[in-house]
Amino acid sequence: MNFSSKLLEDAVAEFAKLPGVGQKTALRLVLHLLNQDKEDVEKFSHTISKLRNEIQFCRICMNISDHPVCQICASPRRDHSLICVVEDTRDVMAIENTNQYNGVYHVLGGLISPMDGIGPSDLEVDSLVERLKDGDTKEVIFALSATMEGDTTIFYLDKRLKSFDITVSTIARGIAFGGEIEYVDEITLGRSIATRVPYVNSLAK
Repeated sequence: MNFSSKLLEDAVAEFAKLPGVGQKTALRLVLHLLNQDKEDVEKFSHTISKLRNEIQFCRICMNISDHPVCQICASPRRDHSLICVVEDTRDVMAIENTNQYNGVYHVLGGLISPMDGIGPSDLEVDSLVERLKDGDTKEVIFALSATMEGDTTIFYLDKRLKSFDITVSTIARGIAFGGEIEYVDEITLGRSIATRVPYVNSLAK
């Protein structure tokens, strides 16, 4: 692609680094910004910069937050004895949209994937174990994607949690194998949480 401006070329190259954005889409986005008022573009740039510099991760659940403790963990209306373990923030948002869950979360930050060089030590597993040591947790729900990586992660976590006197369950598999939590419709996801099953029983289904 030939550019009439090095500034334009550099901007397109940066946008093209975003997932799912090719050069043509990147060019369309950059040209769109050029047609906006300078104040709007500066606000856009400032918002992205502020996001990167000021965003935090909740010290309890590891979810993305504006404060050291996220709104969910800080809420007295949530059931703090119930922890839903998810892969990332997108899954928290998906489950919250169902309005079927009133517990708290624990964000792993990924899934175990030996092929990609991701092991348990790369995830927020130890912080989950530490949360359970206070004895206040009654149930842990695994709400991970129905993939090989998701099942591998659940199997590993189940072994790590064996020593705790808690109920360990997994969301019902109304979700097809290979399906990712963030893409499941709200009704199916809500039902799968409401009809969760003990993890040991889920292996036979």
